[in-house]
Amino acid sequence: MPDLESRPASPNPRRAWPALLGITLIVAAAALAFAWVAGWLTPSRLTPQRFTNAIETSNGHIYRGFRRAHAKGVCVAGYFEGNGQGVTLSSARIFAPVRTPFVGRLSVGGGSPYGLDSKARVRSMALELNSDDGQQWRMAMNSFPFFGVASVQAFYEQTVANTPDPATGQPDPVKQAAFAKAHPEFARFAAWAKSAPWPTSWANTTYNGVNTFRFINRAGEQHDVRWSMQPQTAFAAMSSEQREAADGNFLSEDLDVRLAQGPMRWDMVVTVAKPGDPIVDPSQSWPEDRRHVIVGTVVIESTTPQTTGACRDINYDPLVLPTGVEGSGDPVLAARSAVYSVSFNRREHDIASGKAASATGPAAPQGAKP
Repeated sequence: MPDLESRPASPNPRRAWPALLGITLIVAAAALAFAWVAGWLTPSRLTPQRFTNAIETSNGHIYRGFRRAHAKGVCVAGYFEGNGQGVTLSSARIFAPVRTPFVGRLSVGGGSPYGLDSKARVRSMALELNSDDGQQWRMAMNSFPFFGVASVQAFYEQTVANTPDPATGQPDPVKQAAFAKAHPEFARFAAWAKSAPWPTSWANTTYNGVNTFRFINRAGEQHDVRWSMQPQTAFAAMSSEQREAADGNFLSEDLDVRLAQGPMRWDMVVTVAKPGDPIVDPSQSWPEDRRHVIVGTVVIESTTPQTTGACRDINYDPLVLPTGVEGSGDPVLAARSAVYSVSFNRREHDIASGKAASATGPAAPQGAKP
């Protein structure tokens, strides 16, 4: 007769059901959290997915495999050379007198990789710096000196207002006027876009971080800051006649010519806030008399096409930060980070699934290239 005591004991259902219930609750909670983030439970809530959908709609066309915003650009590479002046503000390694390599990107505003450079009011610089202490800092900067609106909701409404009407191919001026009336702070940005001179090159354009960040030094002291990359290349403005006659890719062509002659440089200028300065409203500038510290130099040495270059698969999320740098709590900054992530995932899915648009295709104007 077999030894009954050697047989495995039968599960006790009274003991098993609490564990099963716990697992069920965990799975249900995860599903609910996913549904909440995706916006399925609250269709009217503004989510990163919904915001990215609006950007795609405003572009009028989805260019698979390209960024949903600032789709046209080139990869660049070089280094940041700290001068030691930034160590009093932040413990980030790049501010020491060392060279930190980066993979970057220069681009223009708009959702088409085939857009004309002469029509793009906004230019951008993005950097991924990899310091010798194993930390990474990603920056995403633009040529405008301040953000157009003060809130994430207003940013979304601006995107919707600029969506082309299918009947005309142009934004509805009535909707644009209604948006401007509802958000009077946008008037300052509109004035900048209308009156500020257009630089002749990526090389002589100033790029601004726009949002506020917090620097922390080794003593634990905190400083609210904004920064700009100010060109060492002399500024020159384009006339409207020059823009009209310019080649559709004049920025990348100019970049190639300049780099054949040597590297291009920008000084990183950090502006330190005083008490009372707006920290979480990127549409408000700080007074000109604030303290400015030149903390180092960005040096671009080479460029490659974005379709094959190292920058293609980088999400330039502005909240990827090293020790010594933190976000400020600005909701617009957090929204940028979230939307960049959704856009990146969609772009990578396009590439992985073979749905990426051709680098040259019927949607490209004659002579244009991404």
